[in-house]
Order: sequence, then C-alpha cells, then structure tokens
Amino acid sequence: MTHQGSCHCGRIAFEVEGEPASALACNCSMCSRKGSLLWFVPREQLRLLTPDENASTYLFNKHLIQHRFCPTCGIHPYGEGTGPDGKRMAAINLRCVQDLDLAAIPVQHFNGRAA
Repeated sequence: MTHQGSCHCGRIAFEVEGEPASALACNCSMCSRKGSLLWFVPREQLRLLTPDENASTYLFNKHLIQHRFCPTCGIHPYGEGTGPDGKRMAAINLRCVQDLDLAAIPVQHFNGRAA
C-alpha cells in the first residue's frame, strides 16, 4: 500500500510504501520534544514528491541520523540514517501521514535517553 504524507505547509511531500505494523515513541532529547511516532522502513520505500533541497537537516549527538524538517513550518516528517545491518533507513513520522488511524497502531516505547 502507498501512503501520502507531508509537512504542515506542503513544502515537503512524500509517498511511502508499506503498512505500519507498529510505531516507535522515543524519549530522547530530540524525539520527546517533537512528539513523533516513528515507522522505520528501508529508504527505498520513501519517495519524495518535492525536491530534496526543500527539507533542512538537523544533526545532533553522534550525527548518525539526519533529522529532516521543513524550514517554513518547522514540522519533522522523516529522518534518514543507516540501520544496524548497514542498509539505508527512513524513519517516517506517522503523524505526518494522511488517513492513518493512529489509535489502531501499537506503540513501542524506546528509552533513547539511556541509549
């Protein structure tokens, strides 16, 4: 299944292939402030519908994850990084995906503060 998503103003729009079986809520200093519900997919399942340069990037801590956000509205629709297996991954903010019943998606909590 293909899902559509975007930031609030639409400057960043995307499609993502798949069906989220669960979401991850992290309590690290970044995620706890953003309030994201993350769905991790192989990077090739994320297709940008707007130019890549529309998104700004924030790096912190070990600089392993590119936290992508809209410089106009400030929303963080996705992040990019490398999984434990060395493959490129995308972390989709499910709160930015249209027409999902978030209450039906189980949430796993990750203690990012301790990681």
